[in-house]
Amino acid sequence: MGAEITSLRTHDVRFPTSRDLDGSDAMNADPDYSAAYVVIGTDAGLEGHGFAFTIGRGNDVQTAAIRALEPYVVGLALDEALADLGGVWKRMVHDSQLRWLGPEKGVMHMAVSAVVNALWDLRAKREGKPVWKLLADLTPEQIVELVDFRYLTDALTPGEALEILRRAEPGRARREAELRATGYPAYTTSPGWLGYDDDKLRGLCEQAVADGFGQIKLKVGGDLDDDIRRLRIAREAVGPGVRIAVDANQRWDVGTAIDWVRALAEFDPWWVEEPTSPDDVLGHATIARAIAPVRVATGEHVQNRVVFKQMLQAGSLSYLQLDAARVAGVNENVAILLLAAKFGVPVCPHAGGVGLCELVQHLSMFDYVAVSGSKEDRVIEYVDHLHEHFADPVVVRDGHYVAPTAPGFGAAMLPRTLADHAYPDGPVWATSENGSGA
Repeated sequence: MGAEITSLRTHDVRFPTSRDLDGSDAMNADPDYSAAYVVIGTDAGLEGHGFAFTIGRGNDVQTAAIRALEPYVVGLALDEALADLGGVWKRMVHDSQLRWLGPEKGVMHMAVSAVVNALWDLRAKREGKPVWKLLADLTPEQIVELVDFRYLTDALTPGEALEILRRAEPGRARREAELRATGYPAYTTSPGWLGYDDDKLRGLCEQAVADGFGQIKLKVGGDLDDDIRRLRIAREAVGPGVRIAVDANQRWDVGTAIDWVRALAEFDPWWVEEPTSPDDVLGHATIARAIAPVRVATGEHVQNRVVFKQMLQAGSLSYLQLDAARVAGVNENVAILLLAAKFGVPVCPHAGGVGLCELVQHLSMFDYVAVSGSKEDRVIEYVDHLHEHFADPVVVRDGHYVAPTAPGFGAAMLPRTLADHAYPDGPVWATSENGSGA
């Protein structure tokens, strides 16, 4: 008998980031960064780790959704399951009853993401490679087999995907060597949380430049006069040669977004992120036309590959900000990377949340080595929060992500973190007077 997947265990893990307003923005004033966390166990002595990111209340709902997927993985032959992650993905996403809860969106889709990413973590550990390297070593044909092309073929066919991947194949070894030597460009959001006072904003902006970042990001959308004041402070702190992106976190109607961004134009914002509802494909396109040359970036709340397809077709974005844990995991993100390559749009992933930096670095690095073949005009978001809770935390040096070398996806939290931050009975929460239980 071969090895099997024997268990699926979940943890409701929350961090009281609302106490210091880390992560605060115009729509999410008091986030408690949280992980609906899953561990997939085997009788081969290996475990796979994954999670869905939330910001506090509702993390228990997300955790329950992950548990609903237990029958799809427990009892599977390990080697067969890991060799056919495209098939495992389709069976979970297309369950004829669970699919009704989306379809392919929301809590259930994020649950699939957590389980799929945990399986990729498991496969990478079994093969002794980081996930980016595991993906980059696959043949174009194997990569295409990971993708569900249903609903995409009017924009991207399997044949076109193969052509993109084959075109990138000859330079893989050279790009991998360059990636290992120099890393992948990063930008930082850490200075820009809306709840920070002016002195903290100024100091963190100056520190970002000293740390080698060529781009920072500020949250906007609460009050226009405040935004003008804060952007003036940031621009004075970083100088004219550093890009400043702004992020409205879905705050505005279309017309308001246009007027607001025009009012900030004197500070030369590089992009405006999530200017309106993430579901408003045509609204984003209208904003993009009206505020040019300021660019539109979005994607962290885009529900699936189909909405991304429409945004690319409509010219709704200049930067595609995929998220490692909102769409249904690695497989769907591979589809999104291929769509972006087809339309020539740079991918700059979202990483504002616990553990997301650890995950998304693998997707961008795979994209560089095996899909787009380019780092031009591409950066990965970096947030300097909560990395100490991970067994293989992200490393950023001189404004660049250092390519991970440890096997896996980097999702494994430390056992003590899982115990201390368990909600509601872990020590961190048992004595708490505020936060996601308020």
